[in-house]
Amino acid sequence: MKFSVNEEIRSDDIATIEHAMKTVDVDAKVNVDIDTKTVSVDSWLMPEEFLVAFVDEDYDVTIVEA
Repeated sequence: MKFSVNEEIRSDDIATIEHAMKTVDVDAKVNVDIDTKTVSVDSWLMPEEFLVAFVDEDYDVTIVEA
């Protein structure tokens, strides 16, 4: 699944985003792309479950690919 972050992602955001995704699924594989402002998550869970983690960290995101 892929999420589009509706704000700039800085390099120090990467660890925060990865940690937030791991709170939803500890086995998730997370890839944060600063240039395209996207976060890819490889998990068996539904994308909506990860939206809560983004909101908890004050990131405004949309699901681009489920």
